[in-house]
Amino acid sequence: MESQLYFVFLASFCALYVLWHMAKKIQLVDTPNERKHHQGVIPLIGGLSIFASVATCVLTSPLNTIDSNIYLILSSILVLVGAVDDKLDISVKFRIAVQVAVSFSLIIVSDLKLAQLGNIFGFGDITLSNALSYAITVLAVAGAINAFNMVDGIDGLLGGLSVISFAALGFLFMLAGNTDLFSFCQIIVIATIPYLMLNLGFPFGKQWKIFMGDAGSVFIGFTVVWLLLHGTQSEQASFKPVTALWVIALPLMDMATIMIRRLRKKQSPFKPDREHLHHICQRLGMSPTMTLCMICLFAASLALIGIIGEINGVADYVMFAGFMATFALYYTTICYIWRITALIRRLQASIMPRFYSKMDNIKK
Repeated sequence: MESQLYFVFLASFCALYVLWHMAKKIQLVDTPNERKHHQGVIPLIGGLSIFASVATCVLTSPLNTIDSNIYLILSSILVLVGAVDDKLDISVKFRIAVQVAVSFSLIIVSDLKLAQLGNIFGFGDITLSNALSYAITVLAVAGAINAFNMVDGIDGLLGGLSVISFAALGFLFMLAGNTDLFSFCQIIVIATIPYLMLNLGFPFGKQWKIFMGDAGSVFIGFTVVWLLLHGTQSEQASFKPVTALWVIALPLMDMATIMIRRLRKKQSPFKPDREHLHHICQRLGMSPTMTLCMICLFAASLALIGIIGEINGVADYVMFAGFMATFALYYTTICYIWRITALIRRLQASIMPRFYSKMDNIKK
């Protein structure tokens, strides 16, 4: 397994090198505009390199306990559409239609759907009807894809949140003794590291900078939800459905908050804006690096809560209530962030002079 991980790391770097030159020639690049404030044209190849490395690994070392061929075919479709979107900027309706079609294909061919929700309300395990499980699964797949797509706003954020999610999933699969999916999570994490390095300008500087692209964000989102369905809905489930919410809590909360706020303004839930958590953090005065570290730490903390709850057998309804309470607090904080910060500043202006005055008196 160790040699395979070395291979994935090197393959990902090699893919990035080849794709970087190709992207420049075919103009698969991101250019600055009123929403995108980066400098220069940046190749949109991070996701393509990760997908190529993972696909090569899966094809050469098939995973025994999962239908990896179906996964590769469906993810290939999403990556292709994502790459075309990166190049031509196709419509949201078409992208959603493809995501829905892929979701139904996953359900029909693999019989992989969200049917068991666990005892999230405290009245016994909830089993969805066949029709409802189809609908909820389609929403879950499309939701996860778009959740990871929406967080791709500053350098390192999508890659960092992806590594956190896959690392958390890998740990849960390891605890459950699911070695195939544990190994698969390791492969994804290692394949993502070269992208993260170049995206953050390490070690070759900004001239080799790359972005993930929509091809990458949809691949990451689909892979996460595919693993979550395998982990919670298979005959020998590795963890509870409610734990899955905590593993991807931050991308889900950010997406839900943004969409609710847009709908309240009578706007399209898919309309781009600069109201995401990373935008707010920067407008509060945080540097991009501080924003990245704070958000990743928050996401890791939420995933850790889910893991601790799973390990200690905390009741489903307690974990679900905790998740909903956390989301309510997150949503309220984001909605009133400017009032909250204004209040904090007023308190600082009122309290700090008194504090310094008392300190001066003590010194005297």
